[in-house]
Amino acid sequence: MQLPFPLAEEPEAIAHETGRKLFAGQSEFVKGVVAMSGLPPADRMEVCFAGRSNVGKSSLINALTGTKGLARASNTPGRTQEINYFTQGPELYLVDLPGYGYANAPLAVVEKWQRLLKQYLSGRQTLRRAFVLIDTRHGVKKVDEEIMKLLDTSAVTFQVVMTKADKVKDKDRAKILDQVREALSKHPAAYPEIVLTSSEKGDGIATLRSIIAHLD
Repeated sequence: MQLPFPLAEEPEAIAHETGRKLFAGQSEFVKGVVAMSGLPPADRMEVCFAGRSNVGKSSLINALTGTKGLARASNTPGRTQEINYFTQGPELYLVDLPGYGYANAPLAVVEKWQRLLKQYLSGRQTLRRAFVLIDTRHGVKKVDEEIMKLLDTSAVTFQVVMTKADKVKDKDRAKILDQVREALSKHPAAYPEIVLTSSEKGDGIATLRSIIAHLD
């Protein structure tokens, strides 16, 4: 029987407060990494965020941390080829992976980045979960399938976070969610719950904070 991939529910009061406390700590940019040798010490839990260019990754990280301008979006897809590390208090790293969809990046740059991504995903022992961002207006695209396959082969649990949910009418959203669930059913590393968010409205942010706060 396939998992139905339900939407994550709003956290109860205690779980909500645990998530709030974690993200009440200071958020700071640490460094941009272009090689495994440049990774900061693996001295705390980390979660990473992956998504197509313009999916709203920077906006989501800024909303989670409550820090405007912490993560900056590149206007040119495929331009930023660094793994960006942020501290969230003393307990957590938030890791921003470059947006994929490499229309404007030279092939050699793409290949170098893909090698680094594979090394990072398979070799970072403190990585607890990858969050794959999917634009609610568009659903899962071919490039999203590629990152999901990579996470399957790296044996990294990933959870889908739907962004820009406020931009889609309820009836259209249901159809998109069906498409996303169908896509996820093919991926053994997919966590069986979807988080629906809007960085603009703040929807789902408390839920995602709570999920991160309760990872082992």
